[in-house]
Amino acid sequence: MEPHPRFLPGVSPPGEASSTCLWFAFSGGKLLVRDDDGTATVPLLASMAELGLDPVRRQYLGSLDGQECYAAELAPDMVPPEGTSLQGLRGLYGRLDDLLYSIAGRSFQIVEWDRTHLYCGHCGTAMEQLASERAKRCPECSLTSYPRVTPAIIVLIRRGDEVLLARAHNFPSKFYSTIAGFVEPGESLEEAVVREVGEEVGVAVKDIRYFGSQPWPFPHSLMIGFTCEYAHGEITLEAREIADAAWFTRDNMPHIPPKLSIARKLIDSFVQD
Repeated sequence: MEPHPRFLPGVSPPGEASSTCLWFAFSGGKLLVRDDDGTATVPLLASMAELGLDPVRRQYLGSLDGQECYAAELAPDMVPPEGTSLQGLRGLYGRLDDLLYSIAGRSFQIVEWDRTHLYCGHCGTAMEQLASERAKRCPECSLTSYPRVTPAIIVLIRRGDEVLLARAHNFPSKFYSTIAGFVEPGESLEEAVVREVGEEVGVAVKDIRYFGSQPWPFPHSLMIGFTCEYAHGEITLEAREIADAAWFTRDNMPHIPPKLSIARKLIDSFVQD
């Protein structure tokens, strides 16, 4: 959740091309990586042609320790060259260097925006990439498109030495997590916390405090984390979304999310407090 001064974001590539660049190349939502005894690395190449690949589209990302970085979209039916493989971002957590992982998440969101905004959503004209900012503009009606970022709140509810955790129907495994939900138009982040908690588990909260934030490229969310205190009310489940919810102490924690997520950071902060 801390900024990374080693990575300098950019939109326009430097006038003089680097001899080698880091390529964050995606095919079908999966990142092309080199495999080395369980550790994944991002290809360092002058161009993707060195691997016999021709990107459908590419976007300049910036530089990491002076090394230029590019995001690239590969054909969905491409076959990974020898020594490489296509891996989902979730599965790469812990195998890819943390800073490279964060840049890969940024890359995926930019690749998806580039792929899904080829034409104007108003008049259907082919969009043109702007050189000075991460945006596309329609030459016909001037509609401008920026990469989509969807804000969502995520909140840890405390009641003395207990926290309220819930399990959603759509969780891939039977773990419990913090309450989360998307921010609605015209709503403040604090209002979203109160509404989502009330809707999903039926309790009222107070003393809402900012915890931290995390880009969540699945596919384009920004998770804004909060802590709050229980005010009143009994747990009442929103049956369409929530399978179960309960109060837990540090000594009887259920199965919780992996360390990849801000949800886990919120829970860990409670356990370690």
